[in-house]
Parts: sequence; structure tokens; C-alpha cells
Amino acid sequence: MNKALNNIKMKPAAAVVLGALVLGGVLTLALPGDSVAADDKKAAAATVKPALTVTSTKPSPAQLAIKLAANGNVAAWQEAVIGSESGGLRLTDVKVNVGDVVKKGQVLAVFSADTVNADVAQARAAVMEAEANAAEAVANAARARTLQSSGALSAQQISQYMTAEQTAKARIASAKAALSSQTLRLKYTQVVAPDNGVISARSATVGSVVGVGVELFRMIRQGRLEWRAEVTAAELVRLKPGTSAVVKAANGSELTGKVRMIAPTIDPQTRSALVYVDLPVSAAGNAPFKAGMFASGQFELGTSDAMTVPQQAVVVRDGFSYVFRLNPDSRVTQLKVQAGRRLADRIEVVSGLTPESLVVVNGAGFLNDGDLVRNVPATAGAPLAAK
Repeated sequence: MNKALNNIKMKPAAAVVLGALVLGGVLTLALPGDSVAADDKKAAAATVKPALTVTSTKPSPAQLAIKLAANGNVAAWQEAVIGSESGGLRLTDVKVNVGDVVKKGQVLAVFSADTVNADVAQARAAVMEAEANAAEAVANAARARTLQSSGALSAQQISQYMTAEQTAKARIASAKAALSSQTLRLKYTQVVAPDNGVISARSATVGSVVGVGVELFRMIRQGRLEWRAEVTAAELVRLKPGTSAVVKAANGSELTGKVRMIAPTIDPQTRSALVYVDLPVSAAGNAPFKAGMFASGQFELGTSDAMTVPQQAVVVRDGFSYVFRLNPDSRVTQLKVQAGRRLADRIEVVSGLTPESLVVVNGAGFLNDGDLVRNVPATAGAPLAAK
């Protein structure tokens, strides 16, 4: 019985020994596995994956237009003021209104001619009377000349007849001048256009009695408009008469004009001068452009050689322009550049880049300086990978 009890007491100790052996085996098996996992992590860390799949290209030469931007107002080339040339007459008819296109000599307004017609008739009668008196005086002077040698008339009488003849002729000339004046007044009862153009203002009112020189209409001569661009003194040397300019109105309409003249003086306050650009008049007129409206434009100064890159290659950060140069080790270097003119989807690079540099195009906006990338041909169309 005691032997049995001893056997029973030894079983827990054996169990403890057995458990220790099993735990040791497990630890022995686990240690090699953990060591392999750590080595794998170190190998993965040593191998750096590309941050992005990109495409690249080299800068391309191009011919870009040289343009000078300016702002200004649209104004009439010349504005004619049409007024009354006959005073004290009543306006009976106004035939045109603002915006009407008129021809040279076209009747714009008509004054009452009743009083003037009466004055013209009176002047004609005065001419006829003067001519009759002159005929009598000429006849008397002719008889006096024939009797001058006979002594029938004294020298004083002969002189009087001669003087009367000259006076009669002078009265004819005076009467004819008065008739011409009244005929001219009759002509002035019709207000006509002095030139082809467009009526821009009207103050004539039917029934009003106006004085001489009162403005009735205002007209844009020949319908011509001009763009008066403000250009700084430093930029004037780049412009000359005949330079082409593209003018854009506030409504988006565009016209191509030419510089007619450059103002001979510069404003001492703004340090700028006016450049007058003639705007062409088409068959439909300058409907999109109106005198007094604001317009912007660009003067075309020729072309120049430039180095351009695709627009996607230029990244704007913190107000500056950058490109990413692809190095032989597949890493990129961020370069600060100065962007210039635009041509379609390309941008001129003024400085900061050499023509031999290989720049990143697609994916440039996701890169940082020193990133490792995978470069693919531009025609492959490979989708960009997430950074």
C-alpha cells in the first residue's frame, strides 16, 4: 500500500519535467523562424521601391510670338458736331436718330423756310430794280459822252452822268450779294451730313427755335473707331506705326487693328503715353465695339526662339514654378525655373533648365525632391501609381 502511495506522489513531478521538456522544444523550434522573419524585413528595407511611374521628355525648341499687353478705351476716330447755320427759324422735321448710318449730303433736319422764301423774293426784286436803274444810268452816260466834244453839256454834268452810271452798277452788285445771302439762308434750312458716319447724339427737337451754332447732332465720322491704349514710357520704343494689335472687348469680341500713331507726349502723372490703333470697319460695322467702352489688347512684336516643356511638367508650389529633372539613377531633382510665354499646351522655360535635361511630365505634381521613380515611354500610357 505504501508503494502505491509513493507511485502516486511521483506522478506530478514527472508531469512537471515533461512539461519543461516540451516547452524547451517549442522554444527551440520558434527561434529559427523569428530569425528568418527579421532577415526578410532587413532585406525589404534595403530594397526601395519607386515612388511613382512617370513619363519624361526633353525640352523642345519653338518659335513663340512676342506680345505686349495693354489696356485702354475705345473712342471715335473723329467726332463731327452738326449745328444750325440759320438762326431764328423753327425746326419742322428731324429725319434721323441716334445710331442711324448716314451718307454725306443726306438731309438730317429741316427748318421752316416761309420767312426765308419771302426774303429771297424781295432780294430778287431788288436786283431787278437795280438793273433797271443801271440801264437808265448807262444810257445817260453814253449820251453825255457823245455830247462831250460839242460843248452842249458842262464838264460837271458829264461827270454826274458818269458817276450815276458807276453807282447804278454798284447797286446791282449789292442787290445780287443780298440775293446770294438769302439763297444761302434758304439752303441752310436743310441740315445735311458733312460726311459719311453714324449719328452718336441728337439734341434736335421738332418745334424748337434755335440760334446760329446750336448743336443739333453729333456724328462719328465714317463710323471709324480707334483703341487708345496706355503704354508705359519704357515700352514705347518697341512700338511703331503699322504694328498689328489684337483688341478684345469686354464682351469677348476681337478685332485686329494697326497702330496709326503714337502720342508725342507722356502723361507726367502716370508716366504712360497713348497709342492710337485703328479698328477696321466691316460690312456689319463695329457692332461689338462701342465708343467709350474698355478694351484690352496685345501688340504683336514678332517671334523669338524659345525652349518649351509640356504644361504638365511645370509644378507651381508656394508661388514659384518647378520642374523635376530625371537623373541617371532614376531619382528626380526639383529645379526652380522661370516660366514665360505659353503656346497651346506648352510653356516656355526662360531660365533654370538646360536643353539636355530630361524632365518628368506625367506625375510631376506628386513628386518630391530625391524621389525614386520608374520611367516609362510617353506612348505607353501606363496608369500612374499612387504614391
